[in-house]
Amino acid sequence: MATTRKIKKTWSGRQTSDGAGVLLTRVFGYYEVKDMDPFLLLDAFGSDNPDDYIAGFPWHPHRGIETITYMLNGKVKHGDSLGNSGVISSGDVQWMTAGSGIVHEEMPERSEGKMAGFQLWANLPSHKKMMHPRYRDIKSENIPEITSKSG
Repeated sequence: MATTRKIKKTWSGRQTSDGAGVLLTRVFGYYEVKDMDPFLLLDAFGSDNPDDYIAGFPWHPHRGIETITYMLNGKVKHGDSLGNSGVISSGDVQWMTAGSGIVHEEMPERSEGKMAGFQLWANLPSHKKMMHPRYRDIKSENIPEITSKSG
């Protein structure tokens, strides 16, 4: 039997910019982090205006975390210091483990319509912080879908 848990807290996201000026909503990633462990940050992005996102996230480093990016609409190209590359588009996921350190970029590709998605940062456990970095993109057709009956 399923147990229903109560919502303990809610937050309102804050409009901000990151990278080279990408407009986004930071859902959490400020003072709330202590309540969210192991999650560090959740950003939601979306716009019909390419000027809001096209500058992207040029080369920058990460260490000791994982980033999980889910695309709702549009395309983002990844490249990193290990030689990994890939493009994720609507319904795809990018999973990057920074481990001991990686330099990467995430650059939106101009396309018609809205660019939208979200990115979650997860803190690696202390014994994995120095693991070898890795990258994986998961195409939407390889992500299982579960349908449930709503009562």
